[in-house]
Amino acid sequence: MTGHEIGELLSVLLFLSSVVLVMIGFPVAFTLGGSAVLFAFVGEALGAFNFDLSSLAERYFGTMTNEVLVAVPLFVFMGVVLERSGIAESLLLTMGRLFGRMRGGLGVSVVLVGALLAASTGIIGATVVTMGLLSLPAMMRAGYDPKLATGVICASGTLGQIIPPSTVLIFVGDILQGANASAQMAKGNYAPDPVSVGQLFAGAVGPGLLLVLLYLGFVLFRAWTRPESAPALREEAGGATLARDVIFALLPPLLLILAVLGSIMASIATPTESASVGAMGAMLLAALRRRLGFAELRSVMRSTLTISSMVFVVLMGASAFSLVFRGLGGDMLVESVLRDLPGGAFGAVFAVMAVMFILGFFIDTFEIVFIVLPIAGPVLLGFDISPIWLGVMIGVNLQTSFLTPPFGFALFYLRGIAPPSIRTADIYRGAVPFVVIQILALAILAAMPALATWLPEQVFPTARVSTPGAAGGQSPDDALKNFMNDFEGDPADAGQ
Repeated sequence: MTGHEIGELLSVLLFLSSVVLVMIGFPVAFTLGGSAVLFAFVGEALGAFNFDLSSLAERYFGTMTNEVLVAVPLFVFMGVVLERSGIAESLLLTMGRLFGRMRGGLGVSVVLVGALLAASTGIIGATVVTMGLLSLPAMMRAGYDPKLATGVICASGTLGQIIPPSTVLIFVGDILQGANASAQMAKGNYAPDPVSVGQLFAGAVGPGLLLVLLYLGFVLFRAWTRPESAPALREEAGGATLARDVIFALLPPLLLILAVLGSIMASIATPTESASVGAMGAMLLAALRRRLGFAELRSVMRSTLTISSMVFVVLMGASAFSLVFRGLGGDMLVESVLRDLPGGAFGAVFAVMAVMFILGFFIDTFEIVFIVLPIAGPVLLGFDISPIWLGVMIGVNLQTSFLTPPFGFALFYLRGIAPPSIRTADIYRGAVPFVVIQILALAILAAMPALATWLPEQVFPTARVSTPGAAGGQSPDDALKNFMNDFEGDPADAGQ
């Protein structure tokens, strides 16, 4: 075997061994980094890898100085402050009183509150736990089917994965920025249109609302076809008092959402700047509720440090993995496989989405993003598809990783606080319809790319909107021919 063939074989073994070790239970960050260094030594011994990891330090320094990624701990801080401020409790109790008297009303309340919390906090674990502690007992007392109750809580709690400001979308946008630049430079475009986190946030608004509507539709459909699974509450709600409570419960999160997302959409602030605005706004709301003492602030900062450190340590390990994988020639192997798939751009995107979906059964969202996207992103964007559309598709796809057994984290969160009368099988079975709904949302987004590209095009005129099969979309070969034809003379001379 040649050194090139040995390198490709080692790259495949590196990927498979990393996935297996993560599934066994080894820490993800150290699995990725340790496996990469081990295979780098093996590749060096077999003449398939030049053991020079000096560029890894440059990657780490670039990560530490990346202003976009500063938004991650700020948004985490904002979410933790809001989770401790009692806003979620007020929303759940008030919306339950507002919709509880209709069939499926408690389920509708959970979906709406999940959407509001997703747009204001984005902390999936805290959202699922809070809604489970407050809503699940009420739904059980009302006679809800345990599968429907647990499924709607888990699914609504994961909306923070796709509805901005999502920390996952921040990393996806940052990786896609580099992947798009590499793909365009490979085709001769040395001034590609920028890809920003703000564009990705704008693109995720439509699909996020689509998921909310699909969840609501499913809950109401179940309440209509099987009334016993989602009965109405019998308590009466006060008119004037309820209206006042609804206003006071909805106003704070809505104002915060307007401040954070509105400043991004209006191009007043960058995502990092808007994250700082959100952090200050969350502290102000917590102070008004008298939930911002020294002890609470210390606890919030400790939680923020723990969550942010976990994410960035995984990113460091994934950087080593990506560097060695590329050094072994794995990126070229992936590119050749994706380009040879039938269906062109659609076939390549479908294959990558299928791999991400399957990996979501076993490993976490961040690991999937850090492992798969740097490898497959430049290849997919080489088909001249919209990076905004691709990023939103990835976000919706990875949301299912929180719901798919056996390692869906939302299922674990709810299992930890659910009463013994709720079986684990009920939680797993309750999540299945919502996984199907998310696959349906993916299909709709694939068939109607404008759901993800229309708003960024209006807010950010430089956003690229070409999609697989769209008019104006080109294959890499056609793009290269057109680039060369812009010059006079022989195309071979023009390319030199």
